[in-house]
Amino acid sequence: MDILHLVDRLEELFNESRSIPFTHSVVVDEDRMLDIIDQMRVSIPDEIKKAQQLLAQRDRILAQAKEEAERTLALAREKSEQIVDRESIVQAAQARAEQIIAQARAETEVTKREADEYVLETLTKLEMELDRILGQVRNGIRALQTERKI
Repeated sequence: MDILHLVDRLEELFNESRSIPFTHSVVVDEDRMLDIIDQMRVSIPDEIKKAQQLLAQRDRILAQAKEEAERTLALAREKSEQIVDRESIVQAAQARAEQIIAQARAETEVTKREADEYVLETLTKLEMELDRILGQVRNGIRALQTERKI
């Protein structure tokens, strides 16, 4: 039986009771009152048990929800850390790649400049050697022509 209903019945019994003149006291039907009190004694533990069960169930649900929220937060943090780690690795790799490319371009320029200098120097020496040989060839031709005329 609902405890509130029993309280209403107790109040109704009180309201139906006769008051004693010149006092704040009333005459109550003892059997009815004891009957309601007995019913309350039976009903109150059931109500308390139900309330305790509801509180325990609420606490379990809250604990599960909190645990799930913490698990979700941990997963989200882990994912975000992985993404940040990946992003920083990618950024570092891109920076290193750009550095390598810049270094390769610089080395290419140096190598090209050195190759051009080598080719120019070699061609200049070849030109000088060819001029010397050409001079010898001309001198030989002149010497042969001079001997023929004599």
